[in-house]
Amino acid sequence: MDDQLSYVYGVVRSVASLERDALTGVRGVADAPVTLVHHGAMAAAVSPVPRSDFSEAALKTHLEDLDWLETVARAHHHVVETLGAHTTVLPLRLATVYLDDARVHDMLGEREKTLAALLDRLADHVEWGVKVYADASASPDRPPPADTADEPDPGRAYLRQRRRQRHAREDAWSSAAAVVRRIEDQAGDLAVARARHRPQQGRLAGGAGENIANDAYLVPRRHAEAFRARVLQAAEGLTGVRVEVTGPWVPYSFAQAPEPQAAPEGARQR
Repeated sequence: MDDQLSYVYGVVRSVASLERDALTGVRGVADAPVTLVHHGAMAAAVSPVPRSDFSEAALKTHLEDLDWLETVARAHHHVVETLGAHTTVLPLRLATVYLDDARVHDMLGEREKTLAALLDRLADHVEWGVKVYADASASPDRPPPADTADEPDPGRAYLRQRRRQRHAREDAWSSAAAVVRRIEDQAGDLAVARARHRPQQGRLAGGAGENIANDAYLVPRRHAEAFRARVLQAAEGLTGVRVEVTGPWVPYSFAQAPEPQAAPEGARQR
């Protein structure tokens, strides 16, 4: 239909029973039913989405809207994780759209060897997200704010308080940097790859402190829990630092999505 595009969540190996076992009743972006487009040994999970929201022009606006983006991301993640519970999945980037299912079918045929190699690489592996925060407020040595009402010289008291805060922040950053090195030394050998993401700020960062490292690790499933334990142990004995471990996830950070076929209006990947 001219008023709809094909939204693609990810690629899997084509298995006849997968739609029945994994996708029955599953709703994706725009609350649309999810199906598989098959081509030879490959299949792509797709659903129809309105052109009014997912055309190139509409996406330029929508991708600046964090609430809209969060809603789409949750639906996208739900479909990918549902597939990942049944088979190895190669997740595509958020808001990957094609003009129609026929274009998706063509992409699978054109990229079959590449897609198969990527699926082989990701088989029996999971992704762990590791964020390290420098958090001066977590230090037990952080002094309380100076009570300038009892100080004979409020100006000097203010300067002393600012120096203490600066030192606390520097100590926290030093501890956080040490934890990043410990994680690489103590847990890095359990991972087969690492992806460095830009540290998050503002609303995306969440929680207290400054995010100084935002990494993803590709870990064999058999080592998943050992990796998580080692990462958490890396912060032991250090103050002013917080480590956040998320997962295990489908390996989003290690999937190289295929480039959609160029076409007017839509069919471009973001």
